[in-house]
This record gives sequence, structure tokens and C-alpha cells, in this order.
Amino acid sequence: MVQIEWEPPALDVSGVSHSYGQKKALDGVSFTIAPGRFTVLLGLNGAGKTTLFSLVSHLYDTREGSIRIFGNDIRHASGEALRRLGIVFQARTLDLDLSVGQNLAYHAALHGIGRGEAMARIRTLLGQIDMADRLHDKARSLSGGQMRRVEIVRALLHEPSLLLLDEATVGLDIRSRADILATIRALVEANGIGVLWATHLIDEVDDKDEVVILDKGRVLAAGPVAAIVRQTGSADIRQAFASLSGLAPIPSGGGTPVLPAVGARR
Repeated sequence: MVQIEWEPPALDVSGVSHSYGQKKALDGVSFTIAPGRFTVLLGLNGAGKTTLFSLVSHLYDTREGSIRIFGNDIRHASGEALRRLGIVFQARTLDLDLSVGQNLAYHAALHGIGRGEAMARIRTLLGQIDMADRLHDKARSLSGGQMRRVEIVRALLHEPSLLLLDEATVGLDIRSRADILATIRALVEANGIGVLWATHLIDEVDDKDEVVILDKGRVLAAGPVAAIVRQTGSADIRQAFASLSGLAPIPSGGGTPVLPAVGARR
């Protein structure tokens, strides 16, 4: 009899809550992400997406609930958990006075990757995003979309199995947004990594994606797009999101849904 080896979820968030003083930012959040899947964390600004990313990346300590990355608890086995994790935060973090190669080589050194191996990985990954010719260019000479792609390469240098991206297309034009999404989806296919893509833009959700809908710190639904649409009796994910979040119907042109009087929440 063939024995099938079980693989733990890429990310397992169970009963996670977090507060800033008296203000609760996350309330009993639970969901899982399968290895090698593209999952969208969809929520309005203030839903708690960045707080959740800060907990998963261990910038904040998890005091209620548990977070496991490929079975490694972020509190009790943080070294192994974070080794499997790559992160692209919303804020731009490249050193503008260094070249693309210098930015990436410095990050590789922080992960203990030797210079020869680091340059091989850098050239390979830059080639995958069509930026091999920008290796020696100063970061300040890049467009916003190109900077974001370099940050994605940086997050992949230590060969993580799970990549987190927090509003990675913020401030970019429509073409650049589409290019970044296409880049990440291609990397999922090529490298088999899992992705958690946080966004407030519904038009960044594909019908083939897994989705976690977060609203006011709570998970309203999680699963394949088709399942969420079916369970809510909606025509598409736009209607499903509007219905679950209590929004007015969202036009099919995409863009950002607006909820009146969202409380200040990180």
C-alpha cells in the first residue's frame, strides 16, 4: 500500500485576536492556506490586514490564538517558521542610493547566503521578472512598479515556501498593478510557493483564487471564490463581498469599495 506523506498547511491561523489598548483589531481570526496556492486576503482599509501580517511575521507577539507556518509555531519555533517566510510590506524599503544588485546582495548576506550563491539567485530571479538589465542601476532610477518587483525578488532570495504581500500594488497605475499581479502568479506557477496577497481592491481577485474576506477584524468567509459566491447566492465575488460586508452593490468596473464611517483600525 502506498503511504501518502501529509504536508501541513503553508499557513495556519487559529483563533487569533489582537488589540491596541481597548481597540480590538482582530477578533478570533482563523483560516488556512494550502502550499503552492495563491490566496487573497480581501478587506477594506482598516479591516486588520496589516495587523495580521505583523503577527504572522512576528513583528508583534501573538498572545491569543496560534499561527503556524508549515507546522512551525511562530512563538515557539520562530526561527524555522520565519525561514520559510518571505514578506513584502506596503511601505517601500529599498535604499535608493544603492544599486539593485547592492540592495539584493545586502539582504542575501543578512540571510547568510554567500556572495557567489547570492549573485546566482539574484540574476535568476531578476531574469524571471524581466529586469536582468537593471542589476547595476540605482534604485532611485526605477519606476514604482519596478521597485516593487525588486522587493519581491528580495523576499524570494532565501527561497521561502510562503510569500506575504501587503497591499503590494498601492500607489501604482493600472498597468503596473497588472504587471505585479502577473509576476506573482507566474512565480507561484514556476516556484510552487504559497502566496497570501492582501488587498482592498476586488479587481485583483481571480476566479481561480482562494479568498479570505476580513472585515472589522473578523473573517466573514474563506475558501475558493466559486464556493463563496455560491454560499452567498451572489452572481460574482463583487456581490458576495458587498453582501458579506454590508456594502452598497459594487460596480463591475473594479476599484475600491467604500464603506461609510469605517472606524480607525490598523
